[in-house]
Amino acid sequence: MKLPAGLQNASKLPEPIFTPATKADVGDHDENISYDKMVEIIGADLAAQVRELAIKLYKKAADYALTKGIIIADTKFEFGLDDQGTLTVMDEVLTPDSSRFWPVEGYETAFKAGANPPSYDKQFVRDWLEQATVNGQPWDKTAPSPALPQSVIDNTAAKYQEALTRLTGQ
Repeated sequence: MKLPAGLQNASKLPEPIFTPATKADVGDHDENISYDKMVEIIGADLAAQVRELAIKLYKKAADYALTKGIIIADTKFEFGLDDQGTLTVMDEVLTPDSSRFWPVEGYETAFKAGANPPSYDKQFVRDWLEQATVNGQPWDKTAPSPALPQSVIDNTAAKYQEALTRLTGQ
């Protein structure tokens, strides 16, 4: 997918984009595919319906989150067909596990510095794993993963809770 020229890390896109993926087997990463490949797999009508719904859901959620001081940088929706063939959103949606949530405050400073903005999502765990070692060697991203220290678990839980509190007031 061709993106506008001049984008930097964490740049806001002029409009949301739809980037399909196929579900991987358990333990494997989902595979990003082109929209044309998606059409080939599920048909043009259903592909268009999925894309339209995904973008509509994202825009609605992003607009709401922004009123609570959170930027939804991106998110993942999983769709399927129910027993009657109705397009259905599957799995969890718009959580720190399926979305990248950035607080509005701190975004501009990080963006101007070319850094990742602070976040309320699992990026904290990803960043820790990038620095993790197994038997004195950098972790090569194969199982088993290094055990997370309690501080990483606690900080991640606190970030998730802060996102929940900001979004729901609870």
